[in-house]
Amino acid sequence: MSSPTTNLTTMPEGPVIKGKISRDDIIMRSGMIVIALYLIATLVFPLYAMLSKSFSTYRFELSQYEFQVSDEVGVFDGTILTGSELNAQTGVYEDLDLSTGSDGRLGVTKFFPDFSFRSPVMYQIRNTAETGRFLVGSTLQDSTEWVTLDSNTFRRVQLRPMKSTGMDNFINYFSTPALFNSIKNSLWIAVVSTIVTVTLAFWFAYALNRSCMRYKGVFRLVAMAPILVPSLLPGIALVYLFGNQGMLKELLFGASIYGPIGIVIGSVFFTFPHAFLIISTALAISDGRLYEAATSLRSTPWRTFWTVTIPGARYGLISAAFVVFNLVITDFGLPKVIGGQFNVLAVDIYKQVIGQQNFEMGAVVSVVLVVPAILAFAIDRMVQSKQVAALTARSVPYQPTPNAKTDRIFFVYCCFVAFFIIGLLAVCQFAALIKFWPYDLSLSLNNYNFDKMDGGGWASYFNSIKLGLLTAICGTAVVFFGAYLVEKSNGFRTGRAIFQMFAMLPMAIPGMVLGLAYIFFFNNPSNPLNAIYGTMAILVICTVTHFYTVSHLTAVTALKQMDREFESVSASLKQPTLKLFSRVTVPVCLPAVLDISIYLFVNAMTTVSAVVFLYSPKTTLASIAVLNMDDAGDIAPAAAMGMMIFYTNAAARVIHLLASRGILKKTQAWRAR
Repeated sequence: MSSPTTNLTTMPEGPVIKGKISRDDIIMRSGMIVIALYLIATLVFPLYAMLSKSFSTYRFELSQYEFQVSDEVGVFDGTILTGSELNAQTGVYEDLDLSTGSDGRLGVTKFFPDFSFRSPVMYQIRNTAETGRFLVGSTLQDSTEWVTLDSNTFRRVQLRPMKSTGMDNFINYFSTPALFNSIKNSLWIAVVSTIVTVTLAFWFAYALNRSCMRYKGVFRLVAMAPILVPSLLPGIALVYLFGNQGMLKELLFGASIYGPIGIVIGSVFFTFPHAFLIISTALAISDGRLYEAATSLRSTPWRTFWTVTIPGARYGLISAAFVVFNLVITDFGLPKVIGGQFNVLAVDIYKQVIGQQNFEMGAVVSVVLVVPAILAFAIDRMVQSKQVAALTARSVPYQPTPNAKTDRIFFVYCCFVAFFIIGLLAVCQFAALIKFWPYDLSLSLNNYNFDKMDGGGWASYFNSIKLGLLTAICGTAVVFFGAYLVEKSNGFRTGRAIFQMFAMLPMAIPGMVLGLAYIFFFNNPSNPLNAIYGTMAILVICTVTHFYTVSHLTAVTALKQMDREFESVSASLKQPTLKLFSRVTVPVCLPAVLDISIYLFVNAMTTVSAVVFLYSPKTTLASIAVLNMDDAGDIAPAAAMGMMIFYTNAAARVIHLLASRGILKKTQAWRAR
């Protein structure tokens, strides 16, 4: 007889019991899948289309064309030569000349040294393969039958390239010195701008967080001003200050503002707020006990700075550096306005697509531009993942002590930075109000008569406001609901992880790359979504997608502060999840919702690179109008439109602040209890 223990050990295992998926779980997972499909359709598929385009090569296959030449009385002797044989005899085209874009054309008269369009000689040409194509004037010939032409008509024959897949586009790019130099120029500008910006922003943030100087609120407000303007505006201001007829051009001692100097100064201006916010947040969180210990150990202020302050803020400094690097290397507007002949990657994309209609090479430059952007983003995320909490339950917040000399030095420094920011904005406003610089400095509002300028007139300005409002409303709804689904769903770990990956991807993709990818994907007639191309809808979708990541992180941060007990209580009371979402989650997270909406509105008003390829005559935008007016030489009206964007964003910020106070006073009263 076996013991009870033996019987227990030999008993078969029971079935694995899995929790039943509730109706709310199905709804939440379905919603997550829908938003994930939105990100796939508006981000993954366009990027795949662009990547495919970069490997699409077009080449003139001369062996696929045959020619016959008659005598002067029009009799053909039956001699047939292929295009490759004729090229071998004459040597008119090198191998590199045969690589081209999708719209390439190759004349054939050079194969015949004695060709004259007045000659009575007749010519015959045909395709030897079904894929062969050539043009006679504007008529496409794709058959394999002989086409007989007189000399005058034969000079209008142009061969069309064959499509294939390969690395030829990348080989051509890296073998073209002017294009390859853009990589070096972009990296150099980005590194220099990052060093200067992070240094200036660190000491500015240090002054506001670690001193007792006055007017900190004013300085903080001024530091945020560059966020409200498109990146083109500092370039216009620098032209008025240091251009060929600039107010202060002598200060450059003969150097030109058109090039790396102007790009670096302008980049420092428009990236300063981003670096300041990150570093200020890092410096604001500090344990006062560490400084008390340093004082007790008689450490000098300089040694305390390097052993306590810098290590505590290192993650903020690294994150700020990569954010600034990414912003500078992917920016298009500023180098376009003040870069001169100094080529950078973002402007190269514009030149290839708009100037030369070489979409394949534009896709190649886009792929090259994405590489440093993704690397910077990946390193930043890796560094952030290693960050540990700087404050614990026992920490004591650091309180700066007054020091008249130090406070005075920091005040002067902050005044210098504030003067730099306000000065550039003031120059733009001055340029917008004078009649004709530098000959007629009388004040006038003529520069605001946008309907007489290139760029779309006042309609562009109102289109931008429309874009901003639609982006704020639609984008906030999609982003916050998507963040709620990924944060509060039960189980479905794999799906949530994939969704989170898609949500983080837009931050690593430059706006110009995304805009070009939209051309390849949405401008395809076989695409069912082709109908939205050239409409306001595609501008809204592109803008929401471009700025999705920061909005998503803001929403997730707010949602993480809400305990999952809310969902448990709702389930126990048999209340639908959507009811909980509308009546509890949204009101509690309303501050974050309002912040997301104003963030999307401001960026929709100022974005250039993401929409420069996508607007139509009916959907021109204010930021694009600034670019087009500057291209046309209307620099003062461009400054005026840029200042209109600034004032609109400033007004939106004020309205947002006032509305937030009123709304939050009613919905967030529980926080004061």
